[in-house]
Amino acid sequence: MTAPAAVAAVLASASAPRGIVAGVVTDAGRDVAAGGLADLAGTPVTPGTAFDIASVSKVAATTTAILRLVSRNTLRFDDPVDRFIRGTACAPETTVRHLLQHRAGLWEWQPLYLDREHGDPAAAADAIPRRYGLDDGRHYSDLGFMLLGRIVAAVTGLPLDAAVRELVTAPLGLDRTGYGPVSRPVASSAVGDAAERRMVATGEPYPILATVRDFAWRDDEITGAVNDGNCFHALGGVSGHAGLFSTADDLLTLGAALAAPERHPELWDPDAVAELFRDGPDAGQALGWRSDTVAVAGRPTRVLWHPGYTGCALGIVPGTGTAAVLLTNRLFAPTPAPTEALWRTALPALLDDNDPDHTDPDDTDPDDTDPDDTDPDDTEPDHNEGTRTP
Repeated sequence: MTAPAAVAAVLASASAPRGIVAGVVTDAGRDVAAGGLADLAGTPVTPGTAFDIASVSKVAATTTAILRLVSRNTLRFDDPVDRFIRGTACAPETTVRHLLQHRAGLWEWQPLYLDREHGDPAAAADAIPRRYGLDDGRHYSDLGFMLLGRIVAAVTGLPLDAAVRELVTAPLGLDRTGYGPVSRPVASSAVGDAAERRMVATGEPYPILATVRDFAWRDDEITGAVNDGNCFHALGGVSGHAGLFSTADDLLTLGAALAAPERHPELWDPDAVAELFRDGPDAGQALGWRSDTVAVAGRPTRVLWHPGYTGCALGIVPGTGTAAVLLTNRLFAPTPAPTEALWRTALPALLDDNDPDHTDPDDTDPDDTDPDDTDPDDTEPDHNEGTRTP
């Protein structure tokens, strides 16, 4: 296991992030390394530094909470959305599965914090008409995962942060994982709301439906508070699409448990995990998770993963107990590299070198199976990490 090599490779890359933690866990053990700086003050990143994991929240919190509920038989993937929440923008036939596959037809993103009509972010989201038809392809949607978070809260009768704590973080002992605000040691994510401010001003990559444009944007360094504008400004820091902070060790513990479900029968049903991890109609998209093929010990291997806008990613190798994590504050780079580019820079050291007889660290599968080359968090085609542009 070569986490230090992964850290060195990412820090040596073009448009390197300011700081990084990388790690891997296999049945042979765990390796975590850190490098660079956590903030503008020059605080060193350590293996225990927490990061805002942005859209990795979609799998680490929301999707995993749903898996727990399915394993308890209190929810099914094919339950209709209106069994739990009525009056949404979803078509009547829309199911939890559609939302997890990003096939419900909801808008990718809208700035709910600009709404002046409804006085409630859930009502504002429900009032936004669908952009696409149900099952009319995969359209990666923050609004869909906001709704999934509301479903988790409705099923459990708890606020989402309490539900995630009960279903996910407490059973696994993830003491450093939770919604913000969080105290140090934590990496800063960016300076202000620059990305969303630009999106609202330009209407790119989405037309803005709200008529209001003036807003009290953040201009200071963001440290310990969620970067995502909807989560921070509209949703109190807690949402199904973003908001979670975590450390490399906590995410590796979660990933290893998901990658070896038979070792945790008290948490989840292996059959439910198998269904969760299976690709649906769109190649490269399972339920919540994305799927890809990369080299592990020199062999093409299916990996499930998810990126986050702030520069973080979590991946697992199903059925093996192997997980890999990358945490960065990429947005401080003068020209931030896409999260996927940083992830693919780190993966050869984290996964492919685990076989001592395999000597080619650059032998990763060149086939990009990312299912959606219209995800708007891109600076180049097929390199997607969420719904905001760098």
